Amino acid sequence: MAKVAMLGAGFIGDFYTFSLHGQRGRDKVHVIYSRDELRGKAFAKKHGIPRWTTSMKEAVNDPEVEVVIIGLPNNLHLEAVQLAAAAKKAVFCTKPLGRNATEAKKMLDLVEKAGIMNGYLEDLVYTPKTLKALKAVQSGSVGQVIWTRSRETHPGPHSDWFWTKGISGGGVLLDMGCHCIEIARNYIGKDIKPIEVICWADTLVKPIEAEDNALGWVRYENGAVGQFEVSWTFRGGMDLRDEVMGTDGTIWVNNFLRTGFEMFTAAGEKGYVAEKAETEKGWIFPVGDEVVELGYTDMFTDMFRAYENKIQASETFYDGYIVNEIMDACYRSAKSKKWEPVKLKVWRGRDNAPKISAIKDFDKNHILVKEETMPDGTVKLILKDKKTGKITQTRRKQTVK
Repeated sequence: MAKVAMLGAGFIGDFYTFSLHGQRGRDKVHVIYSRDELRGKAFAKKHGIPRWTTSMKEAVNDPEVEVVIIGLPNNLHLEAVQLAAAAKKAVFCTKPLGRNATEAKKMLDLVEKAGIMNGYLEDLVYTPKTLKALKAVQSGSVGQVIWTRSRETHPGPHSDWFWTKGISGGGVLLDMGCHCIEIARNYIGKDIKPIEVICWADTLVKPIEAEDNALGWVRYENGAVGQFEVSWTFRGGMDLRDEVMGTDGTIWVNNFLRTGFEMFTAAGEKGYVAEKAETEKGWIFPVGDEVVELGYTDMFTDMFRAYENKIQASETFYDGYIVNEIMDACYRSAKSKKWEPVKLKVWRGRDNAPKISAIKDFDKNHILVKEETMPDGTVKLILKDKKTGKITQTRRKQTVK
């Protein structure tokens, strides 16, 4: 059993602790740090945590603590990592790693210099559906991934600090774009270098300095594109969807909102429905086991298995740094209205990745462009002449096997 210092008694700290303590989990939160004394006491009582404190340093340096989990506002991540690194304790940090790439790089350098195990808590790459989809991609079921589309939209975050740019570092692009970008990296291949981005971001509805809506496209060295769509002004709950298009197949994933559990109530649900749900009456969309379906359970299983076996987790501070660099480029693009390069100071993947190619010879003289069965049962073939480049078509009878 690993004993944990949970830094943060807010919404994400709740999710993390429910995940660790759920299903008779063996890893336990030993001490909770909260900036608010009453909140810390209440959190400790609710989750059966032995100790609480309003001192971050005291929580991290507790002699029984082995792992530090950061579930704090973005402006406190660096301080928490500095304490964990100084104490030589494993540290897992919520997303985004930093408010910008400069902060993220400092955190990466700290954990690597200290030689401590580190994990980037990007829960949405660990949802059960995403894990299964990733296995399909990795086995070659969809061929080479050409394009991904990831969407996260809801009415806005829970806490005041998200809405204050000086604390959060940005708006919806930083808060939720990080999810979508890392999901795309996993599908396309985390060893494929992100080259450039183009992004639109604007403040359309909320009375805040940061952006409340953003769209972006990240182009990778092999030609693949990762598209993201994020919003703090979407009405109707939280919408989490991903699409993957490959040379040999397609995947559609709906992780939240419309996943097969729908209920109508005139009386009201009488309590919590699901994260970001806006109503308790009418048609509502509850979630079975939220910490499982949002990826928290599989995420911590991966993190603590890596900790026990002294290996890297699937998501590390290095991944968090790469995501921060991509988002920095997105912010530059939103201002310039142009494609902007991703300026990686550290890259540990492949260089000069080959371009996506699915060209198939039809015969010695032609390349197959497309093959399609027509309503009359014949097969139409679109062909390209290898010498002249001319595109032609022909038909043949379908072969019955």
